[in-house]
Amino acid sequence: MESLVTSLRIAFVTLLVGAGGYTAVVLGFARLAAPATAAGSLIARPDGTVVGSRLLAQAFTQPRYFWPRPSAVGYNAAGAGGSNKSPTSPDLTARGEQVVAAHGATAARPLPADLAAASGGGLDPHITERAALWQVERVAAARERPPTEVETLVRRHAFAPGGFMTQERLVNVLELNLALDRP
Repeated sequence: MESLVTSLRIAFVTLLVGAGGYTAVVLGFARLAAPATAAGSLIARPDGTVVGSRLLAQAFTQPRYFWPRPSAVGYNAAGAGGSNKSPTSPDLTARGEQVVAAHGATAARPLPADLAAASGGGLDPHITERAALWQVERVAAARERPPTEVETLVRRHAFAPGGFMTQERLVNVLELNLALDRP
């Protein structure tokens, strides 16, 4: 009986230190080193209303906005993940056809791959600069703005996450759409 009590005490202390203490230390360090990231990289309007996170995609479907990559989880951050469907799956083929049709892609103007395929987690907030530029005509027409103005905005928001080692620049869709809404 004495060894059972001792074992339970050791288990409790180990759990307290390992799960509680370690987590508190890591979170405390993160809040000091990178407070915005530790808080979820939230994006807020000037009035303080939180509109999203830089780290999570949102579903934009109106023509006046840039659209993100498709999501196999319906942009639900609680259930991040891929679809696990085979490339030969009829469901995956049907979803791909719907995405291509929604974008209005043709054989002469093919859809960039990242606009047709979901990311592994289904919540990737970025698209390639090429994919954003592909959507410029639709967004500019819906907003009745010159395409060159919208293209300039895309190029201004594009960045290379790996610096000179990154081959293709990315654009955060939420940040780009918020910039479009600014007067």
